[in-house]
Amino acid sequence: MLVVLACAAFSTAQAADPSAPVNEIMQEAVKGWAEEAQAGEDYFSPARLGRIYSEDFAKAYREAAKFPAYEEGGSPFDYDVIVSGQDSCSIKDLSVTPGAPADGKSDVTVTFDNTHCFGERPADWKPSELHFIVIEEGGKPVIDDIVRAGDAGSLKSELQAIASQGASDPQ
Repeated sequence: MLVVLACAAFSTAQAADPSAPVNEIMQEAVKGWAEEAQAGEDYFSPARLGRIYSEDFAKAYREAAKFPAYEEGGSPFDYDVIVSGQDSCSIKDLSVTPGAPADGKSDVTVTFDNTHCFGERPADWKPSELHFIVIEEGGKPVIDDIVRAGDAGSLKSELQAIASQGASDPQ
């Protein structure tokens, strides 16, 4: 009985790891931007939206996806939201660091170098940094937002803006 309880406690702790959905997305980015890029699953595939993102984030994505960036349809983005661009080097020095939970959220900080192949960098160069805001829904950690540096800011807010603008534009 004690072994079963210990296993159940370990399983619950493991299931609540806020870095788990973040690691999945970052490994997809690593694969997609490798020198020998591998085909993979979209960051926001229907399966992933239902599994590793919050209901609120998934709803925002689905609403924005009604207004795709390109005529072929699909994504509301015309760039890779993880590397923050259309061009990138392979991802090096990836670090995923979960912060302490506060107010029902965990801030999982991700840093990486995706500019090493572009040549000399300025003296004030810093690695790319993302903050994945992870909450718990249905007993598991899910991504509720991805906050990027600078003006890019909240991905969920960007999705809501795309949906809002798309809905108000005459077609």
